[in-house]
Amino acid sequence: MKRFLSLAMILTAGVLIGLGCGRKKEVITIKGSDTMVILGQRWAELYMAKFPERIIQVTGGGSGTGISALINGTTDICNSSRPMKQTEIENLKKRHNTAGVEVKVAKDGISVYVHEGNPVNELTIEDVREIYLGKKTNWKEFGGPDAKIITYGRENNSGTYMSFKDIVLEGKDFANNVQSLPGTASVVNAVSKDANSIGFGGAAFGKGVKFVKIKKDKESEAYAPDMDHIMSGQYPLSRFLYMYLRERPAGNIKEFIDWVLSAEGQSVVNEVGYFPLR
Repeated sequence: MKRFLSLAMILTAGVLIGLGCGRKKEVITIKGSDTMVILGQRWAELYMAKFPERIIQVTGGGSGTGISALINGTTDICNSSRPMKQTEIENLKKRHNTAGVEVKVAKDGISVYVHEGNPVNELTIEDVREIYLGKKTNWKEFGGPDAKIITYGRENNSGTYMSFKDIVLEGKDFANNVQSLPGTASVVNAVSKDANSIGFGGAAFGKGVKFVKIKKDKESEAYAPDMDHIMSGQYPLSRFLYMYLRERPAGNIKEFIDWVLSAEGQSVVNEVGYFPLR
């Protein structure tokens, strides 16, 4: 069973400690989700503009990579587009004698992209599952052209890959013909150039492609991954985006996370193309 310190405990813990004049600059490292790289970098830029004496370094590599870095002690904060697995929590406990701290920082929807010229406007979760399992391979089966479906996906260290596999594929393996790409931006770029392609990723990356509306099942209404439908939970592939820490944050790390969760920090979520917590 997962056990994390509550967000209330995080927000009430301790007194914020600033960096005094003449003290060495503190570097806060953040590593993980490629989905969250743009958001993380924007948060870092604005925060460092407010507090020039502080340095925040943000890198991607995938949620799995960030979680491994958190366990290994090589990053202060892990960005993740999926919850930590129980095995990862156990590894964190063995290494640091702590179950870690989970902080929800934004909302997103796993979005399904097609080429802008594709006439298919909506799919059920089952339709998407059958495409990525290789059971349906032609767009004419969904009211599109008589053309082979070209599938793009993410590498297996990606949180989006794991979320898609768990939620859409129900834990089954992707078909062998799914082309794995290193980041959501690469998926979007490939789909934008391939008239018969399909891909998936975060909502903020869908520029130059068409979002497919998703239906929970054939009898349900189809919803787009937009503000109203993700905030309400109607979009069936809605999810949270997370920050993970080894222990309850203090000092400048706590102050940064407090700012991320503030109205100002959450306004950045909107600007980047994701969705605030409230």
